[in-house]
Order: sequence, then C-alpha cells, then structure tokens
Amino acid sequence: MATTNTDAPRIEFPCRYPIKVIGNAGEGFVALVADIVERHAPGLDPAAIDIRESKNGRFLSLRMEIMATGPEQLQALNAELKATGRVQMVL
Repeated sequence: MATTNTDAPRIEFPCRYPIKVIGNAGEGFVALVADIVERHAPGLDPAAIDIRESKNGRFLSLRMEIMATGPEQLQALNAELKATGRVQMVL
C-alpha cells in the first residue's frame, strides 16, 4: 500500500521567490502591481517584470521575483493585490 506525504515542502526564508500576477489589462495595471509589490518587497526592479498579454488582450500576466522574508509577507502581498479588484490570480 502506497503512502502519501501530506507535508508540503517547507520554504526557507529569506529567499528569492517567483510570483505571477494575472489581472485585467488596462491603463496603469503594471504600475499598480509594481507599487504594491514594492511596498511588501522593496527592491523590485520594474524592468525585470516579464509582461505577457493574453491572446485577446483582455488580461496581463506579470512575472517577477521578490525577496520573500516569510509567509506573513506573502499573505499580505496577496491580500493587497486581490483587494485592488483588478487582480484575478496570484501564483
């Protein structure tokens, strides 16, 4: 009988942490996300954000790496991004 490990791998903080933010494309979306990320993870280089548009242009996907300091930081960042109403998903 196979056993499964229910313990998720632990992240050792601080570390470089990739995030992906998907949201409604439109004026100011990239700047909005960059400002929020910068508040929670200072030192983000806006030039290092990988921006991809969906096929129909309705959504933008922003990929970046931050310096993660702990789960509380990641939770607060996720909550503030979602609270904008323009962010659909944070991965």
